[in-house]
Amino acid sequence: MDEGQHVWYFAYGSNLSADVFRGRRGIAWRRALPARLSGWRLVFDKPPIIPIGESFANLIEDAAADALGVLYEIGAPDLEHVELTEGVPMGNYRRIEVEAAPLDANPAGWVVTAHTLVSERRDPELCPSHRYMELVIAGAIAHNLPHEHITALRAVPSRPSTPEAIEFRQRIDGLMRNLRR
Repeated sequence: MDEGQHVWYFAYGSNLSADVFRGRRGIAWRRALPARLSGWRLVFDKPPIIPIGESFANLIEDAAADALGVLYEIGAPDLEHVELTEGVPMGNYRRIEVEAAPLDANPAGWVVTAHTLVSERRDPELCPSHRYMELVIAGAIAHNLPHEHITALRAVPSRPSTPEAIEFRQRIDGLMRNLRR
């Protein structure tokens, strides 16, 4: 991808959080717009590649649903970095193109072609950690997603972090610091 080219990335999980997206991943966005992705539903049942007893956010197709999140305008190399740090090369997620509509000041029905990450891997027995959900909720609040969405996020069942998750996160955080440009 061209260094100067910009793309749209639709975030819906912990990448809503500036601490994660800007801090942990090292991505500086040009614009961030609250947005709706029609025909998709947000779920929290995606297992990680390494079993740690917790799940993460995912999108599944559902014609009757809308997923809310944030459209980030980022550099094309930043999208490659997101994919690397989300485990796309290892099959943790795969990138798809979607049509997302900004929520604010969108009377003309402006729709953006964006990239997002999804996975077919699901495990209904898992739920996210309290820590993970706090990141998602804080990001949703910071980006002014609708109150109803934030209420729904607060209702998602969650659990304390497992010891395996804490250890794994510490290792991943060390790797992420080395990957930052």
